[in-house]
Amino acid sequence: MTRSEILEAANKCVCGDREQDYGSPERNFEVIANLWADYLQACGVNIDFLEPHDVAAMLALLKIARIASGHAKEDNWIDLAGYAACGGELETNYES
Repeated sequence: MTRSEILEAANKCVCGDREQDYGSPERNFEVIANLWADYLQACGVNIDFLEPHDVAAMLALLKIARIASGHAKEDNWIDLAGYAACGGELETNYES
């Protein structure tokens, strides 16, 4: 797969039908951030909250871990690009 094909596939994922299936990335990542923060607090981790862009970064790290395992698939790279795009947009909007 070329870099252009990876970016095109990531664009289809984050700007296509998934939003209809799962809601906007902003809302979905906000829900995930709240659930993760609650879970971590219940486990005794001293954390007040997570931001939606933190979720994008941690999901990107998940993809990086899968790539590092030596068993990477094309979709790991596509998802990584998609999480980076969502995280960048979320953080830019958060700082505004």
